[in-house]
Amino acid sequence: MAVPLAFFAVFFAYPVAAIVGRGLRTGDGWQFGRLAAVLGRPDILGVLWFTTWQALASTALTLLIALPGAYVFARLDFPGKAVLRAVVTVPFVLPTVVVGTAFLALLGRGGLLDELWGIRLDTTVWAILLAHVFFNYAVVVRTVGGLWSQLDPRQEEAARVLGAGRFAAWRRVTLPALAPAVAAAALMVFLFTFTSFGVVQILGGPGFSTLEVEIYRQTAQLLDLPTAAVLTLLQFAAVGAILAVHARTVRRRESALRLVDPARTAGRPRGRGQWALLGGVLGSVTLLILLPLGVLVERSLDGPGGYGLGFYRALGSVEASGGTFLVPPLEAVGNSLRYALVATLIALVIGGLAAAALTRRAGPLVRGFDALLMLPLGVSAVTVGFGFLITLDKPPLDLRASWILVPLAQALVGVPFVVRTMLPVLRAVDARLREAAAVLGASPVRAWREVDLPLVRRALLVAAGFAFAVSLGEFGATVFIARPDRPTLPVAVARLLGRPGELNYGQAMALSTVLMVVCAVSLLALERIRTDRSGEF
Repeated sequence: MAVPLAFFAVFFAYPVAAIVGRGLRTGDGWQFGRLAAVLGRPDILGVLWFTTWQALASTALTLLIALPGAYVFARLDFPGKAVLRAVVTVPFVLPTVVVGTAFLALLGRGGLLDELWGIRLDTTVWAILLAHVFFNYAVVVRTVGGLWSQLDPRQEEAARVLGAGRFAAWRRVTLPALAPAVAAAALMVFLFTFTSFGVVQILGGPGFSTLEVEIYRQTAQLLDLPTAAVLTLLQFAAVGAILAVHARTVRRRESALRLVDPARTAGRPRGRGQWALLGGVLGSVTLLILLPLGVLVERSLDGPGGYGLGFYRALGSVEASGGTFLVPPLEAVGNSLRYALVATLIALVIGGLAAAALTRRAGPLVRGFDALLMLPLGVSAVTVGFGFLITLDKPPLDLRASWILVPLAQALVGVPFVVRTMLPVLRAVDARLREAAAVLGASPVRAWREVDLPLVRRALLVAAGFAFAVSLGEFGATVFIARPDRPTLPVAVARLLGRPGELNYGQAMALSTVLMVVCAVSLLALERIRTDRSGEF
């Protein structure tokens, strides 16, 4: 635990604490009265209210649309199921900037709906809600569907034999068993939408602002660190509460059920009801997931002179960006790949050590350590990025001018995915194998190398893939620390969207398409090598 704790203390706790300290501390000491002053402002209360209710609405809408999909993937077999399962997961690993860009191409000015029917939904809450459903659909399908596929269907069949109707049997037998998984999925969706940044930044316009967007505005635009510090503490408290409740629901789900092999529970659709449900799910996936991604690709090819690769060719020129970049935007692709590879290596080392520690010990201290590893997913990435700038600028950690700063920020987001992917597999390794190796004279390091590593090699590859994908798309922190001559793909997309002109818009669509393809290819490769089909990420 020592190395992961040191990493999180230096590169997470220290920058966040420094930002909060700068905002709440003056020469006269700590000014905790600012908490009440900031939280009493009508504009801040409005931001807090919007952040909360849009997260609740997004969670409810995601559950409503995704739960039928969870049933279809859990209980029905149909051609192309594995490919479709990977496709619905693509939005989750896409950067939020790309998600916002895809819906801007569909719902914004000059978008598909605007061209066909004159309907614009950008700068409305509906665009934000739909984008959140698009992003979090896979969370519900994989978390709830993964458990659903392992529930023994004979329990529900027994209730039917005893006289219960189809709905009554589902409500009294299956639903109580699924409740912890539904609660866990709902909490994760609420967490991601509560801390939403890129989607709201692009689609919300000036009229809508979540806590994360407001922290960015107060920090980067208004330089009001006291207000940003208070909002960071508020978000930190909310995220800590959400993660604590989520940990309890996961423990309930792991300990309360007897599960079976998923291969025994799925079958071909039977009857009109199941065929209609399958058709409805395929239709919703097409409209909600495939259509925005398809429009994104179409807009990247639709140039002033007709369809072609003009926008892609413009990415290789500095002049075409109109002074937005010091280097050709295409260099952002190479920068992002290099940064993501280094971030993946860091995340594998830190996350692998943390997962090994969590496997061998138990108790309140270790459960607290597990929760600490999840905090970067919910704590303001904007605060972390700005904290890097003001803390890592003195020896022995004078890294502000170093390229390593970006991979370090990206690794913070990748570590939770490494831990969550490797932990179930490591826990499944029979401890007697390690004990036998020790009896035969193997050191702990050699026992891990020759016993654990061969068994978890595939899980390690999956963890590396997820860490690579999420590192590639990290935006909240890198928007502060990416150098102008070395932009990452998400930062380049945001800068292009922030400048007027058809060429800048087209280049943003082209870069977003490139990023989407890289993430999709990574995910499809993961689906081919992963062995655990329980639905967890």
